[in-house]
Parts: sequence; structure tokens; C-alpha cells
Amino acid sequence: MLQSSPDRFFASIPAFEIFGEVADPRHYRKLPEDWVVGVADVVDSTGAIARGAYKAVNMVGASIICGLMNGLGHRDFPFVFGGDGAAFALPMLHEPAAREIVSAAATWAREEMHLALRVSLVPLSDIRRAGHDVLVARFAVSPELSYAMFSGGGIAWAEHQMKNGRYAVESAPPGGRPNLAGLSCRWQPIDAERGEILSVLVLPQPRADRLKFTALVTKITNLLGDSERTRPISSKGLHLRWPSPGLAHEARALRRGHSFFWEYLKLAAYTFFAWSLFRFNIRLGGFDPRIYRSDTERNSDFRKFDDGLKLTLDVDKQRVEALTQLLEEARRDGTAFFGLHSQSQALMTCIVPSALMRDHLHFIDGAGGGYAKAAESLKLQMRNAE
Repeated sequence: MLQSSPDRFFASIPAFEIFGEVADPRHYRKLPEDWVVGVADVVDSTGAIARGAYKAVNMVGASIICGLMNGLGHRDFPFVFGGDGAAFALPMLHEPAAREIVSAAATWAREEMHLALRVSLVPLSDIRRAGHDVLVARFAVSPELSYAMFSGGGIAWAEHQMKNGRYAVESAPPGGRPNLAGLSCRWQPIDAERGEILSVLVLPQPRADRLKFTALVTKITNLLGDSERTRPISSKGLHLRWPSPGLAHEARALRRGHSFFWEYLKLAAYTFFAWSLFRFNIRLGGFDPRIYRSDTERNSDFRKFDDGLKLTLDVDKQRVEALTQLLEEARRDGTAFFGLHSQSQALMTCIVPSALMRDHLHFIDGAGGGYAKAAESLKLQMRNAE
């Protein structure tokens, strides 16, 4: 584990609390020069999802974040979950440790989850020489938890480099494993309550006027209204089943030198105990199931900005139609490309360092392909425009 003090850059950024301000440049700060940007994604995630491996895809995407949090010994760095991958930024002095962690994650993904995870680490100086930048904002979803938002085009450029094989991080030797303690997916898929779970991706077109794109983001957030009208999860809609369908994935994440069978048995016993607490609303020590459910709802990461807008929403037909019309107009006038994908359920992947703390993280994606399927229609628009 890294022993140096956590960098305080991200924590020093004033947090904003109204998501409608997510495109406001006043909330963003430039990354310091001596930083590195990391990007990762699952190769052929749409194919894996078609085979029913959507839980595994999300677990592998979140493994990058979880591995870094555990390996660096803190979470004081900006990151974003993308469904089938993740992006993050760190001071360059942490680059050797980060390289070791993400290379182990790639080996774990291949050997345990049967998925190919590609990762690149890109110096911020190279991103800026290419004419892009990375700016970071901090969106507070609760008093205890904030998520990073990225702008400037640098993350998108780094992802393009990764997909072209540049700045690649090699996988660790066979048997390499990151520390994935706290990574889980125990909640059942969450049913839509208002109509459908809609995955939304909105990116600026290459020649788009930045002010027009910012205005578009504001129009979208105004159309959708406050979070309670579109949030895809609610505390009453959270259900546990024992054994959890994701128990095998969690066992594969946690076993480090142990047999899968032994890790599965330990987890089965532990999760039965946890399921009992939730089932009968039993308070134990400092743990209260009702508070944990409420915190899970408010801490859900269903809205983000990562060089574009990424949303997982529970919306009715009328809002879907109005949003589609607004996005079509933006596509035609050269402001944005977009991708939409509809499904009946949302899926949650969690990082819970401690169930007794109130800052546990919950990443949301659609359970029927989510961001990966929305990206397919977005890429089709981009190819047609070319």
C-alpha cells in the first residue's frame, strides 16, 4: 500500500449540489500538470452482454476503481464509472503503483471473469500537447460523498488512444490479483417504476459550439426535472435475495490464493447473515438497515458528465419522447451525437469499504445493455455523419 499522503487536489475543489449546473465551467478545475490519466474498458462488451454477462461486465468496469482505492489506501482522486470501464486521474508519483494495480485487474478479468480488459495510462502533458485538456468538478450527492465530473475533451482523446493500442498497460503475469475488497453486486436488478430504464449518452459533435452544447445540457436537465422524478432506484425498490445471483462474481473478486469453493462458502454464510438483517430490519451495533437503504438511494451514481452527459433514468413515455425530440434537433443542427437504450431494469454495482460508514458507492447501469448498448447507436450516428 502506498504510504505517502493522499493528494488533496480533488478534495480541495468546491463541490456543487445541483446537477443542472454540471456543464457550468465555473465548477471545473484544471488537473495539475504532473498528473496521469487512466482509461479502461472491456473489449467487446456488447458481445459479452449479449451472452448474458452484463453483471460481469459491470464488475470488471468497477474493479479498476475499487482496486485503486484499496491499493492506494484512499479515494482522494477523481474517477468515473462507465458501465464497461472507467476513467481516473492521479498524480504522476502514483503512476507505478497504479500501473501495477490495473495490470493485475486485467489479469483477474481474463482469468476469473473471462473478459478482456484493456487499460492505458496517458500523461496529461501528452493530452495537452494534442490540443485537449482534463478539467475536474466535484458533484456532491450527499454530505458524505462526491463524484468526479470530467470535461475538456482529454478523457475522450485518451480513450481513442487506448482503442488504437497506444499507452497500453500490459497484463500482470498469470495469477496476478488486485485487492478488490468491498466490490459487490448483491442487490437484485431494480424494476422501472415510471415506465422504462433509459440509458442516455450525449456527446458534443467535433465542430460543435461549446456554448450551444452547454445550453443543450441545461435544456436536458430542465426537461428531466429534479432527481426524484428520474432516479432509477428507491430505498423501497431495493431487494436482496439469498443467495445473491452475483455471489459467484463476488467470490471471484475476493479470492486471493484461496479456492473459489472456500471463498463462496464464506461469502454465502456472511451474506445470509446480512440478508437476515435487511429482511427483518434488525439494527446491530452501529448498523441500521433502514439508514443503509436510504444512503444507497442517495449515493447512487446515475448521473455524470465525462466529456459528455451519461444518464441512467427511470422515465415515462412522455419524457422519453420529449428527450428524443430535443436530442434529434441537436443532432441535426450539429450540436451533439446521442445514444439511447431502453430496458425494464437497472443494475447496481457497489463498492462498500465499510457498511458502518455512510459514504459507500453505488454505480448504476441499465440491466439490458445500458451504456454499452447506448454507445452502439451513438457510434452509428457518428459513422453516418462521417
